[in-house]
Amino acid sequence: MRAHHRPFWHTVAAALRGRDGRVWTGLHLGATVGRLSVCAEAVALGRAILDGDGSVDTVVAVRFPKPEEADQRIAVVAPCGACREMFADHAPDALVILPDPRGGTEGLLKLPVRALLPQPYRR
Repeated sequence: MRAHHRPFWHTVAAALRGRDGRVWTGLHLGATVGRLSVCAEAVALGRAILDGDGSVDTVVAVRFPKPEEADQRIAVVAPCGACREMFADHAPDALVILPDPRGGTEGLLKLPVRALLPQPYRR
């Protein structure tokens, strides 16, 4: 994340661990037209599908802090709603690492993607 961060263009990175232990990474691709941006999780999933068997055991995303934020550490972030839907479609048994809103002992939780999307979209 530090090596590739560019404000507004590359602000989030993601890593997926496959069921076979391999890891794929992705970087947020910002765009002037916001709806054309691509989430880091989607980039990582595409790589897992192209380079592996597409199986996903665990997902995590991190974001680079904004310049005006007091805390300048890279932090784990929860996936957006679209990424939750994407993992529900492609990896419904995946676990997602996200910040613990209660501040837990480690400050992180690991939950099934289904717990983050109790009412997924159905075609």
